[in-house]
Amino acid sequence: MASLVTAEACDSNAGLLLSGDLRCLQPIFQIYGQRRAFSGPIVTLKVFEHNVSVRELLETKGEGRVLVIDGGGSKRCALLGGNLAQLAQNMGWAGIVINGCIRDVDEINNCDIGVRALASHPQKPNKTGYRKASDQSFCWEIDP
Repeated sequence: MASLVTAEACDSNAGLLLSGDLRCLQPIFQIYGQRRAFSGPIVTLKVFEHNVSVRELLETKGEGRVLVIDGGGSKRCALLGGNLAQLAQNMGWAGIVINGCIRDVDEINNCDIGVRALASHPQKPNKTGYRKASDQSFCWEIDP
């Protein structure tokens, strides 16, 4: 990936920022994983305190995509751990952005992917519930 200075990208694309076509992550996300910078087409997923569909999606070929998980901002459990991060790396995902928590920080930091999350939390997520993923930057939901 070519080096890109974020401030320069913002300065030279003011119109895209105003229209919302270019957005920056709020400075609430912590950096994990070996890739400090990553990019790619996004796939979105909406879940709340469970990660069954996160695993299902990461079991598919990533092809350089970035998984964006809307975990509702919950800090009561983790949605991604070391095993799933390793799976993401093995399947070719470029990175994962989580509006929620991760666990197994040392394991994730050893993976060659980029991860952004609100914080780390040692508790496992629930294994019930299901949410659908989308390649179009929106999600539809099926209640558990």
